[in-house]
Amino acid sequence: MSFDELLAFAGRHLYLSLGLVGLTLALIYTETARLFRGYKALRPAELTQMINRDNALVIDLSAIGEYEKGHIPGSRSVQPSQFDPESKLLANAKQLPVVAVCRNGQASADAAKRLKKAGFEKVYWLDGGIAAWQQAELPLVKGRN
Repeated sequence: MSFDELLAFAGRHLYLSLGLVGLTLALIYTETARLFRGYKALRPAELTQMINRDNALVIDLSAIGEYEKGHIPGSRSVQPSQFDPESKLLANAKQLPVVAVCRNGQASADAAKRLKKAGFEKVYWLDGGIAAWQQAELPLVKGRN
């Protein structure tokens, strides 16, 4: 297919061509933003390695009731409304790996962004949250720590 044929196709199918250009730009923007955001998504297996190897601090942003129904062993419960990167719980962890976790991965991504802005060096979030952890058939602990 030649360049002239592509231009002719684009001219005949303007909306399809504009849609393709828009989607391509959106993908480029999303991937570029992901590379430069300063925090990284983890899969459940990567999180278990980080907990065992690097003594990562896992912060669970689930509601108290959800946390008590099941949470990652060793995680600390912090309510999203009370989450503060400058709190006592996090004050001594600026050099440690800190992993934000929630039920589905949405609130933890926002928390990871706040931690990075507050100067934490190694910030992660569990992609897919506790649901991904359960899907990987990894254990949850019930009750409070």
